[in-house]
Amino acid sequence: MAHELGLFSRHGLEVELSREVGWATIRDKIVYRELDAAQATAPLLFAASLGLGCPRTECLTGLVLNLQGNAITLSHRLWASGVRDGATLLEFVRSRPAEPPLTLGVVSRFSAHNFLLRKWLRTQGIDPERQAQIVALPPPQMPPSLKTGNLDGYCVGEPWNSEAVAKQTGWIVATSASIEPLHPEKALMVRREFAESRADDHTRLLAALYEACAFCDRAENRERIVRTLARPGYVNAPAAVLRASLGGPLDLGWGRQETNPEFHIFARHDANDPNPARAAWVLENLLASGAVPAGTLIAPDLGRKVFRRDLFLKARGA
Repeated sequence: MAHELGLFSRHGLEVELSREVGWATIRDKIVYRELDAAQATAPLLFAASLGLGCPRTECLTGLVLNLQGNAITLSHRLWASGVRDGATLLEFVRSRPAEPPLTLGVVSRFSAHNFLLRKWLRTQGIDPERQAQIVALPPPQMPPSLKTGNLDGYCVGEPWNSEAVAKQTGWIVATSASIEPLHPEKALMVRREFAESRADDHTRLLAALYEACAFCDRAENRERIVRTLARPGYVNAPAAVLRASLGGPLDLGWGRQETNPEFHIFARHDANDPNPARAAWVLENLLASGAVPAGTLIAPDLGRKVFRRDLFLKARGA
């Protein structure tokens, strides 16, 4: 929306947008300097800075792009087997001890989706290590993988939950707002060297995106956002599917609906501030999820180095 609204040019920037297929690709293109900046899952910045899954590359953010916005979707096959919620999913798992564990998808090991799914499973009494197999795959591949039976469910952002509901292959069992209210979701990812060598450009970029986040948060702008994202160059999904979470009501499947204006938070609740509490939440969950190998050295100031509140405050002032 910063591009569509002319906010980049108003701040003196020439920006070329590049649509990528998945989070691993985004990480690698940042690391190898094929992208200057990118929307990324917040834990991906810590993973790159620690060298998890890629060459160690100091990355940082001066802007959290949104809070919440994810959901957990389960297959129609599970519904047909009597699953209606977490409690009945636990009953289903216990009823078939000799069967393979549930296969559940997340967008990346280094994502809030992974954290949310694990927390939700544990809350229901399901062991995410023994009673589920959690696999990573790009978001657009999740609905078709659910349909073919390769997945029993997944945790992902929109519109990939609503797409499964619309195509009657899945139903939404929980949203991130109910699992971990106000958790940091996406952030603007840059290499530290970019932020330092092109400091003025970086500040302008943050300022333009800060304004775009405020625009996206206002209800009266959501229909324009839906029409924009539906275009082939962006998400390329039906407007009705995009509108489910951006305008509501959210169709949970099987005749159930939820109206939650807080499903997506782009600016409210000081959403854009990369403060120490948000950095701590990401790092603590990254460690708890097992994504960080034992013995990995983590500097005590890593959170402050990755989530740069000073850069955010500078850009907000601009």
